[in-house]
Amino acid sequence: MQAITINKRSVRISSALLAALLVLAGCSVAPTYERPPVTTSVAYKEAANTDNATADWKTAQPSEAAARGAWWKIFNDDGLNTLEDQALAANQNLKAASARLSQSRALRQDARSGLFPQIDTGFGPTRQRVSPASQGLADNANTSPTTLWRAQVNVSYEADLFGRVASTVDAATADAQSSEALFLSVRLALQADVAQQYFLLRELDATQALYSSTVDLRQESLKLVQHRFDAGDIDEVDLARAKSELASAQADSYGVARQRAVAEHALAILLGKTPAEFSFAPQPLTRLSITVPPGLPSDLLERRPDIAAAERTMAAANARVGVAKAAYFPRLDLTGALGYESAKLSDLFNWSSRTFLLGPLVGTALTLPIFDGGRREAGINRARAVYEEDVANYRQSVLKAFGEVEDNLANLRILTDQTRAQDDAVAASTRAAKLSHVQYREGSVSYFNVIDADRTVLQQQRSAVQLDGERARATVNLIRALGGGWHGLDTTTSATLASSTK
Repeated sequence: MQAITINKRSVRISSALLAALLVLAGCSVAPTYERPPVTTSVAYKEAANTDNATADWKTAQPSEAAARGAWWKIFNDDGLNTLEDQALAANQNLKAASARLSQSRALRQDARSGLFPQIDTGFGPTRQRVSPASQGLADNANTSPTTLWRAQVNVSYEADLFGRVASTVDAATADAQSSEALFLSVRLALQADVAQQYFLLRELDATQALYSSTVDLRQESLKLVQHRFDAGDIDEVDLARAKSELASAQADSYGVARQRAVAEHALAILLGKTPAEFSFAPQPLTRLSITVPPGLPSDLLERRPDIAAAERTMAAANARVGVAKAAYFPRLDLTGALGYESAKLSDLFNWSSRTFLLGPLVGTALTLPIFDGGRREAGINRARAVYEEDVANYRQSVLKAFGEVEDNLANLRILTDQTRAQDDAVAASTRAAKLSHVQYREGSVSYFNVIDADRTVLQQQRSAVQLDGERARATVNLIRALGGGWHGLDTTTSATLASSTK
């Protein structure tokens, strides 16, 4: 009767212990994650005086899952569309980023495996000779070696009492999401780089066309000067100046060709090709007139992948604080083995050879830390410091994003006025050059006046071409700063291409 009472008491104690462990398994010491607030202005500074500005702003929050689409199609350029598709299919940096994303997802899968029991099986013999002392025999007693055959299934499982495993999974999940956002950031950077390099090539083509026409003009001027020199109307000084100007224009043309070759090679690398595999037909840049509304909703900044990556890194650091805290609490490792065990291989799978083991082979199932010299406290302090660093990095990423948008809004606003003034300069210098040529033919001015006027025209025209290129690249930079596009924009009405080259 006493034995029955003891057994019932043992069952009650075991049941109570099991219930307590199940309750603890639902506990977590990880700090609750909340995205730190980021204070932003109610509107862009550079958009404050525009007609399209809006005051409907809110705190930026990353939303990397939002669809961005093929933002470069706003330029309505089939050549650019083709290059972007080639780059997305073959760029090696993008493939490396994709591989890093796969690695982070595999690490997340590895962390999640800790939520489930680990099961393995084994088969094989062990050869052993026990000591006489372990058997209570005399020191000189003879003990024979024995062979023991085993075939068993092993099971191990860590009961997640205080959320250590769950926090590890949360950290790995946030890391995977950060890697995905970084992949999107690499992809967006690639798309923008291709567009910028494309417009640089076209700007150089426009400059090359400008120098080609200048060389033709210099050759015509040289023929005129040579004719007047042969007729004895002028001395050799004008002839030498005409030859010098022609050679100078030709040299500058070669310089532009050199820059274009380098730019073409760089574009080939972005497309995942060797320079020998890629050739870009000359296509002078025409003036682009792209309307990117400055009064953009704040969710456009939320779609920047670098901000999303910084926020997810911060979330991972917060989860690792929970992992560090869990080291202060008990850890329960449940292990067991079930199978067969015999001294002879022929008897291994007999029913009488079955065996089982519950509990660890070495140590104890439930471990509780007592003293470690401050190691666990140092782990928590380090985890918290990493989190604070990531918070600062996140807020800096948001500030940087707003700064980049402001920079490019300012660039486009000022470039518009600068281009307008430059067009006036080109028109005035062209008129002055025509008058100088007429006056020289009439003999009223020296050839030096003609040279000076032609140089001014070339300089002003080249500046205009450079402004067109800067405007195109600034538009790409603005779209990139906004996260790669926006919702609700009608590209058929917002993008227009001028048909003439300025």
